[in-house]
Amino acid sequence: MKKYDYLIVGAGLFGCVFAHEAKKAGKKCLVIDKRSHIGGNIYTENKDGINIHVYGAHIFHTSDEKIWKYVNSFVSFNNFVNSPIARYKDELYNLPFNMNTFSKMWGVVTPAEAKAKIAEQIAELNIDEPKNLEEQGLKLVGKDVFEKLIKGYTEKQWGKSCKDLPAFIIKRLPLRFIYDNNYFNDRYQGIAEGGYTKLAEKLLEGTEVRLETEYFEFIKQNPDIAEKTLYTGMIDEYFGYKYGELEYRSLRFETERLEEENHQGNAVVNYTEREVPYTRIIEHKHFEKAVSPVTYITREYPATWHKGDEPYYPVNDEKNNALYAKYKQLADSEPNVIFGGRLGQYKYYDMDKVIAAALACAEENLK
Repeated sequence: MKKYDYLIVGAGLFGCVFAHEAKKAGKKCLVIDKRSHIGGNIYTENKDGINIHVYGAHIFHTSDEKIWKYVNSFVSFNNFVNSPIARYKDELYNLPFNMNTFSKMWGVVTPAEAKAKIAEQIAELNIDEPKNLEEQGLKLVGKDVFEKLIKGYTEKQWGKSCKDLPAFIIKRLPLRFIYDNNYFNDRYQGIAEGGYTKLAEKLLEGTEVRLETEYFEFIKQNPDIAEKTLYTGMIDEYFGYKYGELEYRSLRFETERLEEENHQGNAVVNYTEREVPYTRIIEHKHFEKAVSPVTYITREYPATWHKGDEPYYPVNDEKNNALYAKYKQLADSEPNVIFGGRLGQYKYYDMDKVIAAALACAEENLK
């Protein structure tokens, strides 16, 4: 007899949701995670009354009412609206690109004036078929917006010149000709009150969890622990990098406690010039309007991923997608193993999409 119905590898959002649904369906699950905490990258910890997003800003947004109701059945979400600021040298601009941005940049007042300015800049460039990301960006938004707000930030994110990046990365750039700084178009938006760790705790209530447990070592010692496995780690690592390594981008976070009440006046400030090594500074207290005489900020540095580093973003270009397709074939023929989540499916997921995918996976497998 197997001890568990499911071994769930990874206590991130996908694993937590699947574990909750499996428990509801009467299945006995064991969740393991190599980290010392649950919640994966949405993990938050409280310091001085401020919930710190340890792995970078996580702002929940969705247009799916079912998913919104689902998360709110575990924890309450506040009404935080993401309105980031972009800082280029000593100039400050509103994001996403909207009439406030254009007005500050060019002194224009009406949508017609802003459209005319952008069209004039695009026409001057005379780019026919964009050969790289730089030409694509210039053709979409013109010189000023691209050079001040996109170029440096993108080069930091990818660790490459925009001229060396493929055009398809930015098929479109949202230009809003209204005075609206709300970054997301989704109907529902907010932050889990009291931190996202509470959400993970609620989802895993009543399920056995073992932390600081590395899957490959664990399964070697417990090969018959469960009937089935849900694996949310890196799919290429699971198969021993048989076809080679998939590419990822990594991140490094530098968090600092400051003896001041308010450091930057906004939750998220993007630094768009190439010379500043970090892409953004997050000031955590603004997510939940925390009252505290001190504040915590986190600088976010993009990094090249090497084996052993924490993988954050899959590099979904043609080469990597073709390699993933080969691993997906192996995964489909792997008996009693389900691959899920950002790393198991080599796909960038927003939080609402992770939950939707985990619920669909549970529905399919827990019949």
